Order: sequence, then C-alpha cells, then structure tokens
Amino acid sequence: MKPADFHYHRPRTTEEALSLLKDFGEEGKVLAGGQSLMPLMNFRLAQPAHVVDINFIDGLDYIKSENGFIKIGCLARQSRLLGDSLVRQRCPLLADALACVGHEQTRNRGTFCGSLVHADPAAELPAVLLALDGSVTVGNSTGKREIAARDFFHSYLTTALASDEMVLEASVPEQPARAGSSFVEFARRFGDFAIVGVAVVLVPDKERIADARIALTGVGEKPWRARDIEAMLVGHTGSTDLFGRIGAEVAARINPSSDIHAGESYRRALARVLTRRALFEAWQRARKA
Repeated sequence: MKPADFHYHRPRTTEEALSLLKDFGEEGKVLAGGQSLMPLMNFRLAQPAHVVDINFIDGLDYIKSENGFIKIGCLARQSRLLGDSLVRQRCPLLADALACVGHEQTRNRGTFCGSLVHADPAAELPAVLLALDGSVTVGNSTGKREIAARDFFHSYLTTALASDEMVLEASVPEQPARAGSSFVEFARRFGDFAIVGVAVVLVPDKERIADARIALTGVGEKPWRARDIEAMLVGHTGSTDLFGRIGAEVAARINPSSDIHAGESYRRALARVLTRRALFEAWQRARKA
C-alpha cells in the first residue's frame, strides 16, 4: 500500500499554512496526526496533490481553561488530553470517551481536532463535542470563524470546513460541577470503531433531572442528538423505568444503516441498551457529586 505521488510542504507558521491552503484549494490536505489521512492515502481513497504538514508550527498543542471552556489547540494529542488533569476534573465525559479512542499508539499521534475534521460517523469525539454544545474555530488567509458542533458535521466524512480553511481550536464547555456523565460503547474488539456509542450528561436538581444531554455515534451519517428526547428527562426523577423508556425512544428515532459489522435492527437494539446504561451510570455519578 503506497500513496499516490504528492508534494510535501512544511510551514513554520499558521499564516504560511493558511496561505498554502488558499493556493491549493481542493488539492491540499492538512497533516496533523495522520491517523486518518495516511491510511486513506495508502489505500488511495484520498489522493491530495499537496500535503501541508502543520506539526512544525509552534504553539498549537495547548490545553487550557478559558471562560468556562476547555480550549484545545489543533495539535493537542489525544493521549495528552486523556492524561490531562484539567480535562479529567472539568470534563470527565471527554476523558471517558478518549479512553475508547483507538489504541495508545494511535492516541499518541492522533489529535482531538483531527478526529473532528475527519468526521467519521463511528468516531467518539464528534459525539462528545455535539453532546456538550461545543464548537470549533476555523481560519483561512482572510480571517476566522466559529462553527457550532451542531452545524459542523454534515455527513459521512463531510464537515462545514471549506477547502482553504483549517481548524485552529476546539472549544469544549466544562461540565457543571454537580453533573454526572458517562460514555458507553460497544465494539467488536478493543480499539475498533464503535458499532454504537452513547455520550450522556445529566445535571441534577435535588432528586430531579435539571438538564440532560444525549448524543450517539455509529447510528447514522454523522453524530446524532435529539433535544426533544432530552427534554423528556427534565423535571423527572431518574429511574430504571424512565431510562428504559428513553432508550426505547432513541432506538425508535435513529436511522442506522446495515454493513458488514452490524445490521440495522442490531444497532437499534444496541442503542436502546447502551442509552439506558449510560443514563443510569451518569445519574449515579450525579447523585454522588
């Protein structure tokens, strides 16, 4: 397996990288971690004429707290996020999901923002960003813009990112201190993409649920979320019966496809069971917070 011929570029500044992307348009691709791009190129499913390697640009690997958000630079590696105390303390949902991403070797190179840009509908991190109402900041040679997660993911491997743009930063809202969260997935083998995964955040108000977030991966062409289903939880006391009904509602509403890994009905069954489990675990954690 070898990629088609391409021209390799190593910019030293963000401005230089964005200038190159402007010049190359659809023929250019950004290389950050390379854990998605390089396999596609090796199989010749992607054949960019120009590869822009941003790994030699200083200062893009930061992880910091700012105004209630965790700001993640586009070169921050997944392994570093997983071990970061700020992430574990203020956004445990992200930490739980990162533990399910690939293997240690791929997390050592893979970047958080790179996973978002690749937009594989079976990936864990896009679902987490969607569940938390996060966003990405993208830039081109003329300026920057912020795109909410709900608007960023369009379809299979397709986002709102223009050909001359690069994701510069992801903004992940910090979870409320009293919130409970859970990320649950089922995969054929550890490290594989999930057949179905569920991200949940529940915020309690005494014995009732004050806010709820549910996002799924592996059940459509992009990460899935339905706010009207979340609203069915608000104001109620968490219980096995309630969580079972929500799981059944999710299973009825998703539109999964069949492939070599699982059929539609199996994915619906997994979504029902995993949603119930994630809700139960998140509620238990919220009550202990």
